[in-house]
Amino acid sequence: MSRTPSFAASAARAPSRRRGEGFAAAALALALLAQLGWLQHDRLAASPQLRPLLASVCGTLGCVLPPWREPSAFALLSRDVIAPPDRPGVLRVQASFRNDARWPQPWPTLSLRLSDVDGRTLGARRFLPADYLPAGGARTDLIAPGQASQIAFDIAEPAPGVVGFDFRFE
Repeated sequence: MSRTPSFAASAARAPSRRRGEGFAAAALALALLAQLGWLQHDRLAASPQLRPLLASVCGTLGCVLPPWREPSAFALLSRDVIAPPDRPGVLRVQASFRNDARWPQPWPTLSLRLSDVDGRTLGARRFLPADYLPAGGARTDLIAPGQASQIAFDIAEPAPGVVGFDFRFE
């Protein structure tokens, strides 16, 4: 009877050991990818290519994606700044816009600049959604794709002679 030498016996066990090491390495690589994904989830969710995949993964796992933000996708349909004759020193700001993004996104910040006949800025301000949306109204925090909205609010006239205005979405 011959005994198997010890070096031959350890070599026979090597394939199963290597398989375990391979599984461990794969598990560690997946854990690393998951951590990187978690740390970069805002950037990944802002990718139009990855967002549908991430939305389905989050739907399965119960996580929440950050809201889509694409201010350039808001289309300004109409805008006007008028001085109501019965209210001196007040300007009425009116605008309608539509969300042309592929996904719902938060209501935009509205940047308004008022100018005189020579193009000099007389006043400028950024209006958050809380500044221009009616308080206590039935609304959501997001504006749906294709949804159009009209807003109107009053501001104090910064100086006499306002003749020009510029709207921007942020």
